[in-house]
Amino acid sequence: MLALAGAGLFALFAALGGWQAERRVWKLALIERVQQRLHAAPATLPPRGQWPQANATDHEYLPVQVQGRWLAAKTVLTQATTELGAGWWVLTPLALADGGQVLVNRGFIPDTLRAQWPARDPLAQQGEGAPAQVTGLLRMSEPGGGFLRRNAPAEGRWHSRDVAGIAQAQGLADAAPFFIDAGIPDLRAAAQPAAAGDGPWPRPGLTVVQFHNSHLVYVFTWWGLAAMVLGAAVLVARYELRLRARHHR
Repeated sequence: MLALAGAGLFALFAALGGWQAERRVWKLALIERVQQRLHAAPATLPPRGQWPQANATDHEYLPVQVQGRWLAAKTVLTQATTELGAGWWVLTPLALADGGQVLVNRGFIPDTLRAQWPARDPLAQQGEGAPAQVTGLLRMSEPGGGFLRRNAPAEGRWHSRDVAGIAQAQGLADAAPFFIDAGIPDLRAAAQPAAAGDGPWPRPGLTVVQFHNSHLVYVFTWWGLAAMVLGAAVLVARYELRLRARHHR
């Protein structure tokens, strides 16, 4: 029984290490693809017929450029934490020329401006339906809410950029299942913190392009445990051989 249990643990730990090695290869390939996208020229949005097939692997952080008219009255604020501190993302739907809408994260405002919004919103002076051309990064929806906090559409509280939830709450019948982060972040200045200053608000271009990649640590952990099980099995086997040798003397 002990040998069977040891063999099972060895197989399990070795398999988990192999799985993490495969995940590391996948993650490195994903990072390389995203880096290539970030340096590419902005493309047009995927055709409306392909919106349901949009996914993180093929579209996340894709630079895009769109034209349309702002639906300023349907703007929502979602909680945000950035290098400028705590505050809010300003999400406004953009009605596209060929139909449909796409949510645009126009940028960040500090928490001190929350009570003054939308009076301080530049779109308040432009009026409903103001034309716009937006260049930014295509992002996937963030359903559910934040850490231990769920979105409350009826109360207008949003802890995440939940595209489907916001579209339903704002009556957007033909919204894209993704959103756009306005502005292309300067990767060369990524190590330098942005200055808060006095605006302009909302502040675009604060997208953080970063992937958690600890798979190599997990590989060594699981394979290390497998090696420990194998080493323990060798010690037990040697101990049993010595006992048998003594028994037969």
